[in-house]
Amino acid sequence: MALRDRRSECEALDRLLKAVRSGESRALVVRGEPGVGKTALLEHLVERASGCRVARASGVQSEMELPFAGLHQLCAPMLDELAHLPGPQREALTITFGLSNGDPPGRLLVGLAVLGLLAEVAREQPLVCVVDDVQWLDRASAQALMFAARRLGAESVAMVFASREPGEEQESDEEESTGLQELVVGGLPDEDARALLGSALPGPVDARVLDRIVGEARGNPLALLELPRGLTPAELTGGFGLPTTMPLPKRIEESFRRQLAPLPADSRELLVIAAAEPLGDPVLIWRAAQWLGIGHEAAAPATTAGLIEIGAQVRFRHPLLRSAVHRAATVEEWRYAHRALAESIDPDTDPDRRAWHRAQAAAGPDEDVAAELERSAGRAQSRGGRVAAAAFLERATHLTLHPQRRAERALAAAQAKHQAGAPDTALELLSAASAGPLDPLQRVRSELLRAQIAFTVSRGRDAPSLLLRAAEQLEPLDVQLARETYLDALDAAIFAGPLAGSSGLQETAAAARSAPPSQSPSRAPDLLLDGLAVGYTDGFAAGIPTLKRALVAFRCPDVSEEEGLRWLWLTCRVARALWDEEAWEAIVTRFLELARETGALSVLPLALSARTLAHVFAGELDAAEALGDELHGVTEATGSPFVPYGALMLAAWRGREDEATDLIETVLDEAVSRGEGLGLTVTGLAAAVLNNGFGRYEEAMAAAERAGEHPEELNASTAWALVELVEAATRIGMPERADGALQQIAKSTRASATDWGLGIEARCRALTSDGYAAERAYREAIERLGRTRIRGELARAHLLYGEWLRREGRRLDAREQLRTAYEMFTATGMEAFARRAERELGATGETVRRRPVEIGGELTAQEAQVARLVREGLTNPEIGARLFISPRTVEYHLHKIFGKLNITSRRQLRR
Repeated sequence: MALRDRRSECEALDRLLKAVRSGESRALVVRGEPGVGKTALLEHLVERASGCRVARASGVQSEMELPFAGLHQLCAPMLDELAHLPGPQREALTITFGLSNGDPPGRLLVGLAVLGLLAEVAREQPLVCVVDDVQWLDRASAQALMFAARRLGAESVAMVFASREPGEEQESDEEESTGLQELVVGGLPDEDARALLGSALPGPVDARVLDRIVGEARGNPLALLELPRGLTPAELTGGFGLPTTMPLPKRIEESFRRQLAPLPADSRELLVIAAAEPLGDPVLIWRAAQWLGIGHEAAAPATTAGLIEIGAQVRFRHPLLRSAVHRAATVEEWRYAHRALAESIDPDTDPDRRAWHRAQAAAGPDEDVAAELERSAGRAQSRGGRVAAAAFLERATHLTLHPQRRAERALAAAQAKHQAGAPDTALELLSAASAGPLDPLQRVRSELLRAQIAFTVSRGRDAPSLLLRAAEQLEPLDVQLARETYLDALDAAIFAGPLAGSSGLQETAAAARSAPPSQSPSRAPDLLLDGLAVGYTDGFAAGIPTLKRALVAFRCPDVSEEEGLRWLWLTCRVARALWDEEAWEAIVTRFLELARETGALSVLPLALSARTLAHVFAGELDAAEALGDELHGVTEATGSPFVPYGALMLAAWRGREDEATDLIETVLDEAVSRGEGLGLTVTGLAAAVLNNGFGRYEEAMAAAERAGEHPEELNASTAWALVELVEAATRIGMPERADGALQQIAKSTRASATDWGLGIEARCRALTSDGYAAERAYREAIERLGRTRIRGELARAHLLYGEWLRREGRRLDAREQLRTAYEMFTATGMEAFARRAERELGATGETVRRRPVEIGGELTAQEAQVARLVREGLTNPEIGARLFISPRTVEYHLHKIFGKLNITSRRQLRR
């Protein structure tokens, strides 16, 4: 294919093919205005892809509501490779494509499965995936494909997407392609534009007309070819009656419409049917045409005019021509086309597409069609197509005449829109539902959904009061749902913290405590609710017995997936508040496993942040840092903002001042804007840890006081901030402030009676004591913390004891403690605290020997993560799922690791 003045673009595509043939992977978005030549460049790529397998798909505007329609186009020919995928990924795709039944797979799991499938196909020969008109892909397909594209590594896969410029009638999410390399296609230079225009002109043209066409086309090839076809000889030779100024895509479309006008009526009707059928299935189109009494002869005028090609697939000359056909048709013509298509589709083999066409054909309310759409929504939900389910239910609502049924369907559609991540539309549907005759339970459920949307959009000040009001209204209608809603309200109040409105934590807890008792009081969520309500109203100690039972209950296998995903984050907070590191480790491990296994993207960031924090306190800072890529991959996949609490605490314990300072600013801005008061406490705590590490005790004291401005007895972050305050206050000569903080700490540590809590209390008591009492407390702290996994706090106990011994003049004893602290800090990567221990050792007269740089330091960040996961015993597919890369890329990284470390096997890496 000869392309005018597209040398640089063609060279970029040729380089992409060369890289893919050499074993690398590439992803590229070809972006430009309609008609600028994106599709022609894709055809050039396909023609040049000799020796590669080519897979194609194209977004279709009328199919945007059908789940995974675009993904099915691309991947259907590859499904014979499904057997090679790991079980969960194989199951996710079979459910997604309707090949089997099961629980809806999460978007993350579908994206990983697509990545794995493409990698498997590319094992035999390089794979080139070409996707045109991305702006019209259904959202589920766009998310899965773009997720896979961003995670490509060394699979010999190219993914090339063509999309319009942002803002130009974009209907799919513009953010989906964020982060991919782009090739922006501009217009042709004037000389080439004139040459191309000349090739399309049927005869002489007035020079002024030619100049105007070239100027207004702005080098757009399609405009240069199509605009003259819609002009009469009089308009070309004299410029009389030239179209008025309008946006270029509209002018191209208008030109297409003028080319449709001379066609016979049956040819135009055939084109309308083809425009309404997104797959270009010629058999289905001819069936529909026959249903309308249109014969095969109707195709000839359209094909002769070059408007459409009918072969194995029916294709319009350009997507704008399809749009022009749509706009040129009357409402009745469009409905007749959809009705004909619906009547021509087998209801057993493709009921959902039939239902959608019937819905488009409906001129007004139609209960039969609405019921069919409702059934289609159920099938879409079972395939994980929440977006499609929401669209089916929304359309069913509009087609429902009966007021009560309409309100019920609007409520179901609002729930589906919320699950699909469309809160604005969900709220509109909720308003429609509320205007109808809902029964009392349905009306309260609508209020509950409104509250849940508020909590999802912003875990801030508005959600607690909305959830609390819904819980109170549910009490006489559904006791269990009311109690669960009270627990959600407490969760929301904890997030909102000091920024909560009228329904703060104390008010919410008091209301929850007055809730009707559960019929199953031993259920884990009921125990958690009762324990929190008592703890926040009667004090920490009063709630501990029930909360301990809740921690045990949530570790039992009979806790459902839904209960785990909904409340394990809150349970982790309780375990930390009770200083129960064993329960914390077990629960946070289960939480992350569950979020990963189910692909619960809305919950996974919370689980990863909770796991990061647990790693930090265990002194496993490298493991905590490794989760950062996974968290980035999840937030990238969902496009959902997330406050990086785990990353902030990691940076503080690392002693990375610039990073921690930037994160503190980011977290504060995001938390305040969302009304998420939890961020105020966490940022104060992080700043206190950071400054204590550097020995800047006045700054640490101020930060700890900020974190403790709104004390909550069941808030671990507040307790930890008090611990930092004790250390800072004793260092700057404010013993009374340290004593007051110690008394507050002791309330929780003694009631919990764990080695972690009592060890921390002993360390704080040592700081406020003198002589033998101080030494005895330091030794108790080291002994108790030594029996826990909380290695960072143990190392700090050795540091503080060593500092005290040096000030007591016991230099040899001090060296032993300081040396232990320094070695623990350097082993875990707590850089600021390690330098503080080094300075103290120097003050005793000992010179610290720096640890040699290990050969592992040559590894890249991702290679180090792969190596760590191999040591943990994970297989390549498991590592790929954990890091959001394909098993082929894991193999590539292992090959590099083996070379850098001069080893030849995984067994050697595990040593």
